[in-house]
Amino acid sequence: MIMPKLTEEYEELRKTVEAFARDVVAPVIGDLYEREQFPYDIVRQMGAMGLFGLPIPEEHGGMGGDYFALCLALEELARVDSSVSITVEAAVSLGAMPIYRFGTPEQRAEWLPRLTSGEMLGAFGLTEPGGGSDVPGGMRTTAVLDGDEWVINGTKAFITNSGTDITGVIGVAAITGERAGGKKEISTILVPSGTPGLTVSKKYSKVGWNCSDTRELSFDGCRVPSANLLGERGRGYAQFLQTLDEGRVAIAALSTGLAQGCVDESLRYVRERHAFGHPIGHYQAIQFKIADMEVRTHTARLAYHHAAEKMLAGEPFKKEAAIAKLVAGDAAMDNARDATQIFGGYGFMNEYPVGRFYRDAKILEIGEGTSEVQRMLIARELGLSGL
Repeated sequence: MIMPKLTEEYEELRKTVEAFARDVVAPVIGDLYEREQFPYDIVRQMGAMGLFGLPIPEEHGGMGGDYFALCLALEELARVDSSVSITVEAAVSLGAMPIYRFGTPEQRAEWLPRLTSGEMLGAFGLTEPGGGSDVPGGMRTTAVLDGDEWVINGTKAFITNSGTDITGVIGVAAITGERAGGKKEISTILVPSGTPGLTVSKKYSKVGWNCSDTRELSFDGCRVPSANLLGERGRGYAQFLQTLDEGRVAIAALSTGLAQGCVDESLRYVRERHAFGHPIGHYQAIQFKIADMEVRTHTARLAYHHAAEKMLAGEPFKKEAAIAKLVAGDAAMDNARDATQIFGGYGFMNEYPVGRFYRDAKILEIGEGTSEVQRMLIARELGLSGL
């Protein structure tokens, strides 16, 4: 596997997660995936490894690493299975990081030690059934301050990690008032799992990511203390624009891992599968297809590494995050399609990883902002939106 040169510490982490994915995840994930079971034992082991606390400082129970370390772990997990990888990504990027970035000392002390250890998973409720990419315009969920409590009403859709047995807290974006000019005031409120008035629907029946927990949430007079406001009132959407920029780099890393997994599986298969007297890797049509897959993977890796580098340097990285997400999502989808073609009929069988990769890839062009949204963001950063 070709990649930009990593420091010794990063490379040690990458190798550790690579071995875990190969030796622990790979032998069992196919059966779990087919039965659509959440991988609790794998999650427990990843918690013990510290993967849920990679970018969180040690004083909050984390590993004291950075966001790039998280991205490396996500890539290696996704080489074997994206359901496992997205469980970590959502728990960290959308669950723990907002509390670390914007939470009060009391909120950090209450939630971060359990989130970083993997004892508890966090989720974030942003998307709504009628919202999609138009988050502010489509938002209908409200939170009204009644004395010293927030009263939340509304519905959230496609929320990852929201209904597992170890889900502990859900950040909920809600309309908390109205600004001048009629614009919505959006804030984020922490809702502990099991709070009366919060209803967690049954799991969605999904095309892919079958070991990931994804559900709809309903709030009907759901009351939480006023102290559960995350960050400043009215800054919820702005906070999560920052969070989503970081998340796009993480999803790009995950997408790169899926793209690499397609290369890995195809290279093994074309040496074993014979047709017309030769291994099928002997034929130029197959060689060129795999060469294109490798080019896409390498380009995606360079893109997310560059975005992460700018992020860690404290430089603006919105455009680079969108580029990485767009390039890597396309690479994952294109590589999954080509790998399935290389495997032929076997690529259509669930027992082969490439069939799972094909089912999982499409969401990477949709989740954390569609490919169209990424193009919109890139154009805006180029100064084209005001023409």
